[in-house]
Amino acid sequence: MVSRIGVPGVVARAALAGVAVLAAVTAFTLVTQHPRAASPRAGRGAIPLAVSRLSPDQLAGQRVIYSYRGLTPPPALLQLIRRGEAAGVIFFAGNIASPAQLAAVARELQQANLSPANPVHEPLLLMTDQEGGAVRRLPGLPELSEKQIGQSAAPAAQARQAGAAAAATLRGAGLNVNLAPVLDVYRAAGGFIGQFGRSYSSDPRQAARLGAEFIAAQQAGGVAATAKHFPGLGAATRAQDTDLRPVTLDVPRATLRGVDELPYRAAIAAGVQLVMVSWAVYPALDPARPAGLSPVIVQGELRHRLGFRGVTITDALGAGALAAFGGIGPRSRLAALAGMDLLLCAGHQVAEGQQALAGLAAGYAAGQLSLASGRAAVTRILALRAGLPG
Repeated sequence: MVSRIGVPGVVARAALAGVAVLAAVTAFTLVTQHPRAASPRAGRGAIPLAVSRLSPDQLAGQRVIYSYRGLTPPPALLQLIRRGEAAGVIFFAGNIASPAQLAAVARELQQANLSPANPVHEPLLLMTDQEGGAVRRLPGLPELSEKQIGQSAAPAAQARQAGAAAAATLRGAGLNVNLAPVLDVYRAAGGFIGQFGRSYSSDPRQAARLGAEFIAAQQAGGVAATAKHFPGLGAATRAQDTDLRPVTLDVPRATLRGVDELPYRAAIAAGVQLVMVSWAVYPALDPARPAGLSPVIVQGELRHRLGFRGVTITDALGAGALAAFGGIGPRSRLAALAGMDLLLCAGHQVAEGQQALAGLAAGYAAGQLSLASGRAAVTRILALRAGLPG
């Protein structure tokens, strides 16, 4: 993600440590997941039955990824999980003293998830950013940045090795989702993505190939991959940081589709399980809204044109790029209306996630959000969770 890894902060925290398009379908009617996400735990019909039993608050909460400050999960978070009002948790460097400590936290959270008051017992989504190079929340592998991998003598082998290593690192700490790889095709070494080596290549074909290798290796290791930041931040300059301010990337539609989106075609063909959508505005696709709030981009480009059938996740809802769109509640409703499944509340406070939950629940109650589309989103999320270790 971009938000809350805020690139200067990333460096400081790191010290702790043939392509095919799938069948076209619309976002609100998709409920299936890539076959690799199927699970023997979830029998036929079990997930839709569980979803049908959710209260409005649970239907909202099952789309929220929470965060908190410090090494110990706060009681409020544990209570939300026990009530079935949480999809998962994202961890940052400040939450991690060691892999063993984080693994103990993960066990505590997964145990809370088994509460009888919770109708959903599929494993929580426990995630972090372990891209490699400067962006590593956990100490250890992968050490090479994406740019270093792309410039190595055997890039495909290095990408596979990095994906497998990231899976092993996260599994050792009890996590099951990595917010990686970055599939942005950088334009300049000094740009927002390029300056910290967070891109495989300025060649979209190379970025596509290496991203797919990383994804396949990581998911074979039991950790879901997240391709980001759709449709691409490679054209962003050093100052164009969506974490801090609104960003407009005036890239022609043909370039977006032929360059920036190309790695996502490969990622989808490789079975990537999540896609994170950027908060930049792309006037060639939608001049009015950031990508993650745009039905044109989420449903039109990602779902319909590229055929993605997995789980969509926002970048951090607290991002400065969304300043014109109200508080966390209104932003949550707009993201859901656009077709986003998971809402990432990365502000290091449980209250932010509670605001997102309340925003969705209010949208359901007022008829602003369709209950059917909410159930479809949660069905996709639970299908993902059913195939992951807990």
